[in-house]
Amino acid sequence: MIRVTKTEERSRTVVTIDGQLSGESVTVVETCCRQAESREKPVYVFLRDVTTVDQAGTMLLRRLAAKGIRLLARGLYTSYLVQTLASAGAAAQVSAADSRHLDPDAPRRTL
Repeated sequence: MIRVTKTEERSRTVVTIDGQLSGESVTVVETCCRQAESREKPVYVFLRDVTTVDQAGTMLLRRLAAKGIRLLARGLYTSYLVQTLASAGAAAQVSAADSRHLDPDAPRRTL
C-alpha cells in the first residue's frame, strides 16, 4: 500500500511518499515525478513514512536522483537509504532542515 501526495508550491513541487515503495507502486511514483518535472520547477521527493523499499524502489530513487530530483527522508531507515545513494555517487542529499520544513511535527535531531 502506498500514498503519494503532490504539493505544488511557488518555487518547487514536493512529492510525498508514505507506505511501501515496491512492486507496482514504483510506477505510480515515477509517473507522479514525471508529471511534476513537466512543471519546470525543482522537484523534491519526501520519503515521509516509508516502511519498505525493494530493489525496484531503490533503482527508482537512483534514477530520480540522477535526474536532479532532490531526495528527502524522515526516519532512520529511509535517511540511511538516501545517504547510501548519495555516497554511491547519486545526486541525492538528505536535508533535515528541508524535511522539518515539509513536516513541522518531525522530530528535530542534532548531530
